[in-house]
This record gives sequence, C-alpha cells and structure tokens, in this order.
Amino acid sequence: MSSDKKTTGNNMEILWKVLRFIGRYRFLLILSIVLASFSVILQLYVPILFGNAIDQIIDAGHVDFQQMWYYLSRILVMVFLSGAATWIMNIINNRMTYRTVQDIRAKAIRHIQALPLSYLDRHSTGDIISRVIADTDILSDGLLLGFTQLFSGIVTIIGTLVFMLSKNLWITLLVIVLTPLSFFVAKFISSRSFQMFRKQSEARGRQTALIEEMIGNQKIVQAFGYQEKSSRRFAQVNEELKEYSQKAVFFSSLTNPSTRFVNNVIYAAVALAGAFLIPGGYLTVGGLSVLLSYANQYMKPFNDISSVITELQNALACAARIFDLLEEAPESPDAPGTLADVKGKVDISDVSFSYTPGKKLIEHFNLQAAPGKRIAIVGPTGCGKTTFINLLMRFYDVNSGTISVDGQPVKNLSRHALRRSFGMVLQDTWIKNGTVRENICIGKPEASEEEIIEAAKKSHSWEFIRRLPKGLDTPLKEDSLSQGQKQLLCITRVMLCLPPMLILDEATSSIDTRTEMMIQEAFDQMMRGRTSFIVAHRLSTIRNADEILVMKDGSIIEQGTHDELMKKGGFYENLYNSQFVKVSE
Repeated sequence: MSSDKKTTGNNMEILWKVLRFIGRYRFLLILSIVLASFSVILQLYVPILFGNAIDQIIDAGHVDFQQMWYYLSRILVMVFLSGAATWIMNIINNRMTYRTVQDIRAKAIRHIQALPLSYLDRHSTGDIISRVIADTDILSDGLLLGFTQLFSGIVTIIGTLVFMLSKNLWITLLVIVLTPLSFFVAKFISSRSFQMFRKQSEARGRQTALIEEMIGNQKIVQAFGYQEKSSRRFAQVNEELKEYSQKAVFFSSLTNPSTRFVNNVIYAAVALAGAFLIPGGYLTVGGLSVLLSYANQYMKPFNDISSVITELQNALACAARIFDLLEEAPESPDAPGTLADVKGKVDISDVSFSYTPGKKLIEHFNLQAAPGKRIAIVGPTGCGKTTFINLLMRFYDVNSGTISVDGQPVKNLSRHALRRSFGMVLQDTWIKNGTVRENICIGKPEASEEEIIEAAKKSHSWEFIRRLPKGLDTPLKEDSLSQGQKQLLCITRVMLCLPPMLILDEATSSIDTRTEMMIQEAFDQMMRGRTSFIVAHRLSTIRNADEILVMKDGSIIEQGTHDELMKKGGFYENLYNSQFVKVSE
C-alpha cells in the first residue's frame, strides 16, 4: 500500500527538518565545526609553508637549508595536529549522528502509537517497519558521510578563498567566477537522482511488506498452492526496485565526473593565468605552487561531496519517507475527563459511522445498556459488530451521534480512562515476547503470584501453564503456544484485572467445546454485576444474555431476549435455526 501523503519540497527543506533533530546536540555540533575549522586552517597553512620552503631555493648552489628545514618541521607539526583534530571530529560526528537517528526512531515509534487506527489500516505493516528500521539506517549512513564532508568542506572553501586573496586578487576572482559551473552541473543531476532514490525507497517498502506478508502466512501460502503466484508478485516488485536503483545510481554517478571535469578546467585556468603573471614579477614560482595547491583544495570539497552524492541522495529520500510518517496527523487530542466508580451504564444515541466517506456502514444506531446487563450482538459477517466494538473503545471516533459511559460522552474522556474501564478478549490473540507471567500481568503489573494463579485456574489455563518448563516464568514467543492456549492466556489477563465492563468478541473461537463450556461458566461468574458486550457467531453461547441485538447492514433490525426473538419468527430465528439444521438425504 502506498502512502496517501508525500513530503513536498526539495532536498534543502528535508535537510532542514533533519537539522532540527540535530539541534538537540548543538554543543557537539559546535565542537565539530570548531575542530573542522582548526584542522582545515592548519591544512591550508601548509601550502604557504611549502611555498616559502620552495622560495629558499634561490638558484643553483644558493639554497638556505636552515630556513628550509625550519619550514618543513613546522609542516610536520601542523599535519600531526590537523590529523588529530580530524580524528576527534569524526568521533563526535559518529556520536551526534547515531544519537540523532536514535531520536528519530524513538519519535517514530511514539508517533505510531499516537496515530489513528485508520492510518495503520491504510498502510502495510512491512512498509511502516521499513521506514522505522531500513530508512533510518540509510539516513544515518548518509548523515555520517555528510557531516564529515560538510563541515570540513565549508571551512575549506572559505579558508582557501581567504588565503588565495592574500596571494593574488585576480586569480582568486577567476576561481570564484568559474565555481558556479560546478553547482549548476551538480544540481541538475542531483534533482533527477533524488526522485529515483525516493521511488527506490518506496519500492523497498513494498518489498518488505510483501516479504512480511508471505513469511508470516507461509502455512496459508503452501496450503493453497500460492507459492508460484507469490514468487511472481515478488519478482515484479524486485524488478521495480532494480530499475529504480539502477537509474538512481546512474544519475548520481554522473555527478562526480562532471564536477571533476569543471574543477579540472578551473585548475588549468589558474595554472595558465599564473604562468603569465610570473615573468612580469607579479607572482613567484613558490606563489604559483601555493595558488595551485589552494585551487586543488578549494575544489576538493566539491569532489568529495559529489563522490558521496549517492549516499546523500539516498539518505534524503529515506528521510522524506520518515518525515511522511512523523508528519501524519495524530489522533485527536485527549480530553482530560476521567471515570471514577464506574457503574457501567452505556448510552448510544443516533450514531453513524463509515470507514470510507460515501460508503455507509452504521447509521442511526441507538442502544441503552443498563449497568450489569449482558448485551449480545449477533448478525451476518460484515454487518458492523466489530465496528461497534471499535467505536465503543474509541479506536475510531463516530461521524455523528454520541456514545456515553455513566452519562459522560466518551469524547470528553481520556482514551486511557475509557479503555481501562473495559476488559477485552478478542478473536485475534496477541502474545508478546516475554514470560507467561509478563503476558498475563499486562493490565495489572503489580499482581501477586496467588492472584495470577487464581485467575489462571478460573480461565482453565493453569493446566497447560504448570506443565511448561518454567511455569509462569517460561519465556514465550509468538509461535510458542497453540492458538487455543494463546486465547486462554488472553482470557486470563481479563480474569486478573476484572474491570467494570467487558467486551468478548468471539472470545472462545479457538477453544475446544469441552473447555469452552467450562470457560463459559467462568465468564458467567465474571460478568455478574458487570456490563458486558458479547459478539458471537455461535448463538448457543449467548442464549442467557439479558438482551440480544440483531444487526444487519449496520443497523439493529431486532432486539430482545432469546425467547422473545424466537417467538417473533424473524431474522434471528432463521439465523439461530440455521446453525442446528440437520441435513438428511
């Protein structure tokens, strides 16, 4: 899935956004610039000493060796000091770069957790992972090279111009006039390579998403013989990635030879102009060697930057994708309201909602759930049952109408205050990498071992937990348990917390019938005095509900107890009987 939003602007705008993160380490930044300046100034002073040493050779047999060795010894000292400053600067740049990327990654993770679920629904998990991991890695490599070249390069350019002006004004002006040629060539090529790197990064995200999808569902792929088709899909994305990568590298590879050509023209112009000035006494041979050395050093930053243009362009393209994510609008601000001494009265008044504008789903939905009542929600697939739960938990906000808990509209409550009042057991289970104890205690970290064991016994998960190698302290991964065992652990979480309201969305769908009957007894005990919303396809499990809502096409079409609805002889009766029809020959 592709992004709905693209970062606008050029490379400089994206770089400016990166620099705002770097600004947190301004001390390291200033220190790096000072060391770069110190190192470059020492390097730039070396040609003057070389020129002075050369000018000690007056003619055949007339050489001032004492003065010459004096200049050469000073050159050795300056080269050593310059090298030490560069080494320290590189260490600082490393630390600054990796801390900056660490901050960007941390902010990206925090921002993902604040994004509305609608964003996560529109974007594949693999693409988001690619932005947070692969794109930030490439950004760090580009920043590391960029810092090293940028600070030294700027000081070198300014310093060489100053030293050249001290030697000869006209040759310096010649260099300044010819310099823009390098800029024009580099900008012309880089603007095209950036677009290719951006497409390359997007294709890499699609490829990561496809790999994540295929590996994560390999059993389904093999069961339905989808291997060949998935390989063709991967080959297509891989081909796109190859095309964009080749074009990106091709365009960026033109920069270095093009700028070097322009720089060689500048160097030749300096040598030619200096050769004409020497006979008139306007310049010495040593002075010309100094100017040629400066002309070479002046052009070196342009060559260095162009030599790493591939990494820089790639880094900026990846940064653009990261900022696409960071600039996505988060959930609407949380209200300060809280819930105290929750009774569990839920009122839903004239609620309408759709995931896609113009495609209606829930319309004019009304419901009053009294405290402690069990409300069952049934209906065909796609009728809006799970959507109703999403609205109740405020994973999505309603388009119109009001949902209230104990008389307070949920929009006036903080999401945390609302959600901690509900216990949820969903059809989709989630087990984090950690111990059994850590997985059970997610909602109540301070729970004692006795409380955990009691909750596990009530949910009938203690039988398999105690058989694990380390019991409650057994480390788990996503594939350590069967689907049924995972669901039992999720039920244990809710048994431990016992919040004032419950949501059971196909809570026993992966559990065998015998265990389900035992858990149903535990649920009956747990739901006493608690407002409960039960989504079920197996209608036999909700016969004892205080009220059954029959949904179809986003609306409640029937409402009442099991016996009342069966007497009506309507949609519910047909739905119920269809699960117990015996087909005979």
